[in-house]
Amino acid sequence: MKMKRTTRRMRRPTESGAAMLIAIFALLLISVVAIALVVSTGTDSSLAGNYRTATTAYYAGVAGLEEARGRLLWKNPDYINISGSYSSLLSSSGVPTWGLTQVMYITNPASGETVDPTSSNPAYYPDTEYIQEFSFGLPGAAVQQIASVSPLTSASLPGPSYKWVRINAVTEKALNIDVNGDGVKDGASVLFYDPAHVNPSNQAAPSLVVPPGPSSPPVAPTPTAVQALEITALAVAPNGGQRLLQYVVAPLIISPDTQDQNFPAALTLDGNGVIYQAPGTSAFKINGVDTCNPPAPPALPGSVPSIGASNATDTASALAEVNSPLADAQYYPGAPLSSTPPPYTPTTPSVSNLNVGYPSSTLRQSWLTPASLDAVMQDIENSADLVLTGAATGADISAKAPLMSASNPMTIVVNGNLNLSGWHNSGYGLLLVTGTLYYDPDASWNGIVLVVGQGIFSSSKNGTGGFNGAVFVAQTRDSGGNLLSGTSLGPAFFGSQTSYGSTPGFGINYSSCMVQSAQGPLTYKVLSFHEIPLN
Repeated sequence: MKMKRTTRRMRRPTESGAAMLIAIFALLLISVVAIALVVSTGTDSSLAGNYRTATTAYYAGVAGLEEARGRLLWKNPDYINISGSYSSLLSSSGVPTWGLTQVMYITNPASGETVDPTSSNPAYYPDTEYIQEFSFGLPGAAVQQIASVSPLTSASLPGPSYKWVRINAVTEKALNIDVNGDGVKDGASVLFYDPAHVNPSNQAAPSLVVPPGPSSPPVAPTPTAVQALEITALAVAPNGGQRLLQYVVAPLIISPDTQDQNFPAALTLDGNGVIYQAPGTSAFKINGVDTCNPPAPPALPGSVPSIGASNATDTASALAEVNSPLADAQYYPGAPLSSTPPPYTPTTPSVSNLNVGYPSSTLRQSWLTPASLDAVMQDIENSADLVLTGAATGADISAKAPLMSASNPMTIVVNGNLNLSGWHNSGYGLLLVTGTLYYDPDASWNGIVLVVGQGIFSSSKNGTGGFNGAVFVAQTRDSGGNLLSGTSLGPAFFGSQTSYGSTPGFGINYSSCMVQSAQGPLTYKVLSFHEIPLN
């Protein structure tokens, strides 16, 4: 009898449900990642949009600041005081004379809107910052308003979207800085910028200074101080971004003299071991008696030394050349070396040590060391009308500065040598040469000539031209163009590296009028820049 074997087959559980769960989970994960990417993209777009908005407003504000800074300059065709309507704010030469309560706005409304920073209406873009800086607020100020020269409403080329720019005097309280360290942030005295002021921690550093007390109009605490101004711009971009930016500026006026805004001698040889080489003729003249009649303001003594040097040894060496058979001492008149104040009776010859007598310590600290004097020259280059690099000639100047004239003096910088041979023309303004100036006596220059860098002035031809103004020579760099190390200027040279002709005939006539027309303001230098948070 056969037995049947019973076999039980085990059935494995199905896995189809788990696969579905995994698929759903993966789909959810992909969905989350996709949503995150969408959100991230939107955030990035929003951030980019906000950045564009903020950047647009920022650059519009900077454009407003720059329009105001440019229009403070007297040579600008859009100069604020070109019509003479604001003589209480800016002198005839463009130097600021802003009273504490005087305020000027440049407004720039879009089409159909009103911009009135003195209004309390929020739609008119009120200036709510002024009351934070000046306790009397706009109701206590004398306010002038003028229109932008680059308006938003221009049909051809709409300007930047700033709403207004404010120009005003500045105080310690407005800047929230105790400038003179007396423990009080004065809100009644306007601040000045004095390039001749010496900071004990950095002898080359000029600074803001506070006058002895409030005055209206403001009076400078020292002859070399110039008033600092505050420029504030509110910009509102079309998409709503707003920025409030602010400059503190001061006029850049070129003068090495600590006693006034002019030059200390008809020819100044700055440095140690300087060389003055007299020409081989008595026809050469250096006249320190002011040919400007009346002298340019501020009132001057009527004469300066014909030649000024910055130490006793170099003064004696130059005087020996003047008294040598190669020269005629009677052609070197000017102010005497004296312990008495002006007015002076001119003496002949007049060759003076600029650091003794009356006034003493004439040269500014910033004009006595290679690094600090080089920085002054860099300021001039940054504001120049024309910069030529390399070996240049008078033809280069004529070709690129054809509009230069007595009524339109220009600032011209030559980074290298300048050879004026064959240039039978006249220049007007400020000329800076960093290499060697090869001078053709048939050429004339009216204004200021600075030969600062390699500090070599050379001439070897005949002629009847000359200088009306002042000449300054100093060595800050070696023959390779490298800045001299240390604190001493090198041996500047004025004369001939070969030989003079028998009758050069050219010379230097000091003129305070020509000096003033050339020295600026060359620009309004930015002393500080910051953004003010909007409430």
